[in-house]
Amino acid sequence: MSDPKVEAPVALVHDYLLVLRGAERTFAEMTEVWPSAPIYTLLYDEAGTSGRFADRSVIPSALQHLRVGQARFRHLLPLYQNSVKRLPVSSHSVIVSSSSAFAHGVRPGPGAKHVCYCHSPFRYAWHERERALAELPPPLRPALSLALRRHRAFDRAAAGRLDGLIANSRITRDRLRRFWGRDAPIVHPPVDVHRFAPSEGGDDLLFVGEVTRHKRVEVALEAAERAGRPIKVVGEGPELPRLRRRFQRSAEFLGRVDDRELERAYASSSALVVPNVEEFGIAAVEAQAAGLPVIAADGGGARETVRPGETGWLVPPDDVDALAATLRRDVDQFDSGVIRRNAERFSPDAFRTRVREAVEKLVSP
Repeated sequence: MSDPKVEAPVALVHDYLLVLRGAERTFAEMTEVWPSAPIYTLLYDEAGTSGRFADRSVIPSALQHLRVGQARFRHLLPLYQNSVKRLPVSSHSVIVSSSSAFAHGVRPGPGAKHVCYCHSPFRYAWHERERALAELPPPLRPALSLALRRHRAFDRAAAGRLDGLIANSRITRDRLRRFWGRDAPIVHPPVDVHRFAPSEGGDDLLFVGEVTRHKRVEVALEAAERAGRPIKVVGEGPELPRLRRRFQRSAEFLGRVDDRELERAYASSSALVVPNVEEFGIAAVEAQAAGLPVIAADGGGARETVRPGETGWLVPPDDVDALAATLRRDVDQFDSGVIRRNAERFSPDAFRTRVREAVEKLVSP
């Protein structure tokens, strides 16, 4: 899929490669577009990423010697801005970064072109500042407020140096316009739809994602409890211990699972619940590839991936009563074949073609 005239000088950059979530899976497909390009990142865990990048040249930052994994990487947030600037990418003439927070801040050499595929501007510095501050005790909030203000300055400066941006969805494109003053074409993330197949399903609802506050997992669990519906939670995160205690009678917490276990979770469920407004929402497409309807917050990527009445339903964000009422509805009306065909729009082959064409257009003289 790669263009040999472009491939040789290309370097690829991602924030951190510690687990395989949506952004990392998207980046993995980007590495297939430029299979000889070295990979630069702040932190790397080969086991945590299931060996997905084991056959590639991966160059982590100096922070790697601290041996910080997924459970503690947030502790290093104040160090990432300076560390990403020091990643040694200056010998490459084309930089393609994949960023949710820091990777777009690398410093290419003179004359080099830098295109960023943006999953989202760093949410806590921009559209979720108030939520981030509310999660801290009041005495710590001034320090965090200052750190977020500095990150916004870092973002604006880094965005101003970019030769091009690619957004993963309409909501990300709109945020780039509003926060960074930059426009961007949209290339939707890839989903390996061929991993999944429609099945007869089961009775349980399903949530798939990081168990953090911004994912609004509690909204899904509260709504499922009110609806009298059992729900399984796939994922880990800082909210997991609290939610496990709170919903121990109405929810089953499976933790982080491998690909085969995830496929089985989709195959044995009745619907996927997406309570948060996602930038794109890869889990929603995975579920549809498995023939599952999706019940999602009405906003962001769900408006691009879910067809109301055909492949699922959209409900007002953060409205537990409305979500509970929807969870009581009969999902047998949906046709799993129709749902599956909708997911096929987001195949890896389509993504690779589109992202390569977008990068080549943006780096062309």
